Amino acid sequence: MKHSVPAEPQPDCPLCPRLVAYRQENARQEPGWFNGAVPSFGDANARLLIVGLAPGRTGANRTARPFTGDWAGDLLYATIDAYGFSKGTYKADPADGLTLHDAMITNAVRCAPPQNKPVGKEMANCRPFLAARIAALPRLKVVIALGRIAHENTLRALGQRPAGFKFAHGAEHEVEGPQGPLTLIDSYHCSRYNTNTGRLTEPMFHAVFEKAKARL
Repeated sequence: MKHSVPAEPQPDCPLCPRLVAYRQENARQEPGWFNGAVPSFGDANARLLIVGLAPGRTGANRTARPFTGDWAGDLLYATIDAYGFSKGTYKADPADGLTLHDAMITNAVRCAPPQNKPVGKEMANCRPFLAARIAALPRLKVVIALGRIAHENTLRALGQRPAGFKFAHGAEHEVEGPQGPLTLIDSYHCSRYNTNTGRLTEPMFHAVFEKAKARL
């Protein structure tokens, strides 16, 4: 499947006026931050793709690397390391030298949204980049969706109707991808809110990666 859009948008992507305005406001307040559409991070030959929701304002929007610099990243990168998908030490800094192996991290929406809540039009505008990102991974076998929105956007990027694939933590769905069959595995998002409230525990998160590892 060929896409007319690249797998990674330009940092100053103009497609979503509200997100552009928010980027510009953040740039005025914090000119030393990245404040752009955050590129995916990881191995171009990855068999595992992890899809999050969107960059956090003080996390990836600041550092230019998905899940880097916020609490969700602490749990995610520790888990990635525990299952052998990274080399180096995660220090919440894109200059920490960390590399991913057989894995890549991306987001359904590439720019930080106000209150961490993208709207439908923004998700639709960004979806071609997600579809292109998926299509550009020649060995992709497993996708982990962090949260319901990532789950739904991944399915739509694959040309599927989300109504046919019910989101549930730990659920596994067989879907057709551009390179062949894919397994989509759902997880609650590794946000501070979900972990603080006990909705997601470390063992629950590890169980998702156990399933992914078994599928690879």
